[in-house]
Amino acid sequence: MTHTPAEPTMIIGSSGEQTQVIDGRRADPGHRSGVLATVARAPFRLRTWKELGYLILSFVLGCVAVCYLFFGFGGGLYASIFLVGIPLLAVILLGGRMWGRIYRSLGGELLGVRVEAPPAFVRGPGLLGFLKSAFTDRVSWRAALFLLAQSVLGVVVGYVVLVVTAMVAFTAISPIPWLLFDPVQVDESGIERHSLVQFGSFYVDTWPRALAMSGIGIALCFALPWLIRGVCWVHGMLIIHLLAATPRDRQLAELRASRKAAVDDAAATLRRVERDLHDGTQARLVTIAMALGRAEERLATGGDPGDLVAEARAGAKEALTELRELVRGIHPPALELGLGPALETLAARCAVPVELRVHLPRRPSPAVEAIAYFSVAELLTNVVKHARATEVTVTASPEGPRSLAIAVRDNGIGGARPSGTDAAGGSGLAGLAARAQAVDGTLTVDSPAGGPTVMTMVLPMAGPQ
Repeated sequence: MTHTPAEPTMIIGSSGEQTQVIDGRRADPGHRSGVLATVARAPFRLRTWKELGYLILSFVLGCVAVCYLFFGFGGGLYASIFLVGIPLLAVILLGGRMWGRIYRSLGGELLGVRVEAPPAFVRGPGLLGFLKSAFTDRVSWRAALFLLAQSVLGVVVGYVVLVVTAMVAFTAISPIPWLLFDPVQVDESGIERHSLVQFGSFYVDTWPRALAMSGIGIALCFALPWLIRGVCWVHGMLIIHLLAATPRDRQLAELRASRKAAVDDAAATLRRVERDLHDGTQARLVTIAMALGRAEERLATGGDPGDLVAEARAGAKEALTELRELVRGIHPPALELGLGPALETLAARCAVPVELRVHLPRRPSPAVEAIAYFSVAELLTNVVKHARATEVTVTASPEGPRSLAIAVRDNGIGGARPSGTDAAGGSGLAGLAARAQAVDGTLTVDSPAGGPTVMTMVLPMAGPQ
């Protein structure tokens, strides 16, 4: 009977993040043989040779980094006496970003440690702004600390590991140079010995001794990869903690992206309002003015201006209707009663039957209500245009004590993609995601081919913090 180990089980928390990984493998007789096979394959695996290559490169780069730190910062500090060294120190400090890119690339290619790059350097205006930005750049200081650690780990420890590697490799093949080059050593009695290595008065000058020494070297070759792997693990931890983007960096990048999205969305809204006023309401008001002008002329000549006045009245009513629609596009009047009644209005207007489930113990902030309303309106429009659905379910309920979850589910053909057509303008799924991100929210798209499609938007009840 063949025993098949269980696959590792992944448990996903309610927040959607990975919380635990359980290895379902049981201890079995084949487990020990698996460990032995892993040890036996270690010297021949590509990973081992990549890690050895990384140690060689980190030793070379570490030597250069030591010179960079010594001459760069030392020379900059010395030159700062004459003030010219202050900008030099700023440039040397910012150069750490270049070193960070090099080590992140090497770590990703050779160690498999792929990390997110920190945000780009943002320079302040003028010389003083540049200096202030440079000396307060946390990424550069972390890179400098990494280079300082490399002067110990990459140079000193790397040198020891490389020397040990060379000695183990030489010991494993020692019978070959012992046979080819016929080394001769003279002992204390003046006797010449055909020996490559000696340990005190013990000479490796016979085939049994040479083969025994080679066997020790071969055995160490199977232990050496784990030494290399341990040192490379420390290198990887340094890359992760000193060269990768921190949660603060990611939050800052998200805030910048959300601010840009909010500004672009506001600009797009203003352009739309201006276009609607210019092409619609303004043109209709001009028509009304012209009709009233003709009516005035007809009245002055004693004619009957009734038809012109009626035309102007009808035009005024149409202009008022357009203005109401325009105002509804900026801030829907239905939101004055709350998000629930506003969603009921959208559901009643949708061409596809909508089942609405709203449970909101307390009202979100006005900004969140507006984003939720327009997002549901956009999603329902997409369902009508693209999904070929026959029913839609809209759910609005709390997601934890401080969040609101809006879900739109349809039974259409699926295949929706998170990317949209116009993120800046707020249309498409990318635009909806940008709107959600503007208040620290998220948009999740689950739309397999054939359906169903579920769009879930999670927004903070009180808006961005």
